[in-house]
Parts: sequence; C-alpha cells; structure tokens
Amino acid sequence: MRNMPTIPLPRIFEPLDKAADGFFERTLRDSRAADVVMYAASAVGDHGVVWLAIAGVQAARRAQRGASWRRRFGRVAVGLAVESVVVNGPVKLLFRRSRPSHEGPRPLHLRQPRTSSFPSGHAAAAFFGAALLRDDDPAWPLYYLLAVIVAASRVHVRIHHASDVIGGVVTGVVLGEAVRKLVPVEE
Repeated sequence: MRNMPTIPLPRIFEPLDKAADGFFERTLRDSRAADVVMYAASAVGDHGVVWLAIAGVQAARRAQRGASWRRRFGRVAVGLAVESVVVNGPVKLLFRRSRPSHEGPRPLHLRQPRTSSFPSGHAAAAFFGAALLRDDDPAWPLYYLLAVIVAASRVHVRIHHASDVIGGVVTGVVLGEAVRKLVPVEE
C-alpha cells in the first residue's frame, strides 16, 4: 500500500482553509465555553460513539413500543464500521494530506490521530450517522445540528483544515444516502 499513488489536493483550497482558521481564531478560540463545547464534540465524535449512542436510544424507544429495532440499529452500527474502514483506510491513503500545524499546549485533552488529514473522518461519520438516524425520527434536525458541531470542532481544535471537513461532509452525505437506499428500514 505504500506505493499507492497519492492525489494532491488543489491549492485552490488554501484561501478557504486560511479564512476558516482565521474565523475560528478571531471568534471562538481562547473562549473557555467554546473550547469545552468543541473539544467535547470532537471527543464524542471519536469512533462514532455519539451516533451509536443515539442509535441505541432509538432502538430502546422502538422496542418499548413493540416495533422492530434490530435492523435499524444494525444498519447504523455496521454502517459506521464500514464507513470508518473505507474513509480512514483507502480514502485517506489516496490523499495523505498533512494536518494543520499546532504549536504549544492545547486547552483541553485531545486524542491525536495518525491518519491523513483529508477527508475528516469525524465529519464523514457525523453526516453518515445523521443520515441513517433520521428515518421516522422527529428529532432528525438535531442530529444534523450535532453533525455540524462535530465537523466544525475539528477545525476549532486544529486537527483538520476546513477543506478536510468539507470533504468529510460530502463523503458522509454520499455514503449515508447510498446506504439509506441500499439498506432501507422496514416498518
């Protein structure tokens, strides 16, 4: 796999990345409240934990009503595992983009990933999870709001460039909609 070709990202994204980083620097970084929210969002986004937890709550609610929940929960759990393997494996290997540089201590603890920066796995999992969780759930807008916060947190904590996050969002949306069509839930 080391001899696999690498696709460089076009330099056209550099102004976007610089502008987004400047926005976070001027408006949110160094705010204790923003740091707590964004670092927490990054943490719960690790390994799709928040999406699995929401799927578990959905399953419990459906089981109480006597409705089928196994297929829905399984679709989220297996889907997140496959999405993670695909995005964090071959997709990131194709790009091998360096992460943003960060000097000095972080305000809160943060797990440091070792994979390529593009695309953001957190953003991909967030929008993938939100897509799969939205079926027949009146709270679905909250899932997308949470997905936006998890995705944005990766720029705030300086683990990803904004273009990495956008790439992750697009990847998550495309994969999520594909799985919704290929593995529909039954009522």
